[in-house]
Amino acid sequence: MSNKIQKCIIIGSGPAGYTAAIYAARANMSPLLFTGPEPGGQLITTTDVENYPGYPTGIGGPEMMEEFRQQAERFGTEVRYELISKVDFKTGQNYHTVWTDSGDEHHAHTVIISTGATAKYLGLPSEKRLMNNGVSACAVCDGFFYRGKEVAVVGGGDTAAEEATYLAKLCPKVHLLVRRDELRASKIMQERVFKMENIEVHWNTETEEVLGNEKVEAIRVRNNVTGLVTEIPVKGFFVAIGHKPSTDIFKGFLDMDATGYLITKPGSTYTNIPGVFASGDAQDNVYRQAVTAAGTGCMAALDAERWLVEQGID
Repeated sequence: MSNKIQKCIIIGSGPAGYTAAIYAARANMSPLLFTGPEPGGQLITTTDVENYPGYPTGIGGPEMMEEFRQQAERFGTEVRYELISKVDFKTGQNYHTVWTDSGDEHHAHTVIISTGATAKYLGLPSEKRLMNNGVSACAVCDGFFYRGKEVAVVGGGDTAAEEATYLAKLCPKVHLLVRRDELRASKIMQERVFKMENIEVHWNTETEEVLGNEKVEAIRVRNNVTGLVTEIPVKGFFVAIGHKPSTDIFKGFLDMDATGYLITKPGSTYTNIPGVFASGDAQDNVYRQAVTAAGTGCMAALDAERWLVEQGID
């Protein structure tokens, strides 16, 4: 147990956490950052990042996160490769308590949450094997690489409809694989899908296998009504069945929506608990981009700094 009360603890790394750390450290808040189980967040599984400003020739996700970490440490951030497994956010006192999975206890006047979210996948071994080699969970991130190629999107909700319509502007044909005989997407999103002539909807369709040795070459699908198994040649396979925010340990303390995304006050990163701020994909269920996550990480650090000043904490 540490009796010291930190000015700022950051839970989670990735673009949001490291950016928050850079700003907090430069404001002399001496942040203590706990990376969580995946230092660098979702980007450590991304081979090429080409849409982040400042990298004209692109950069590998792990390399990019390593540069973020180095920059945060340069200004005085202490990075701990540990997981926070328990928290106690209490109102009425000027500090909060967190515990690591090894049982160590830490206190801080402010806590910035940047635990991110995890894309849901089908669980196919071939899906995992071909990750970033044709398999993706983000059309906005990776669609550019599939211009002029046929692709498939699996899912029936708003996310799948949005991904399909986005890809339809880049690709000659998009196969939308829907497990049921109807879309769960909102009416307006359904209309957009049906208006795109190069989107082919495959109803009652489930993916059995993603085919290809080094890169995606096709998918094997099964009609769950007729039992018919077919192969569809595609170069990209986009999984759009939702994301799960990594916010379970905050239940009972922080306000969140039905799916677990943290709710912040409009135009800020303030949560319902004074001194606790949320950034990145843990509170963003709309954009989910590295650059927007970094932006909210900056906001969280600035909000935390101002909150400390308002409380008279040096």
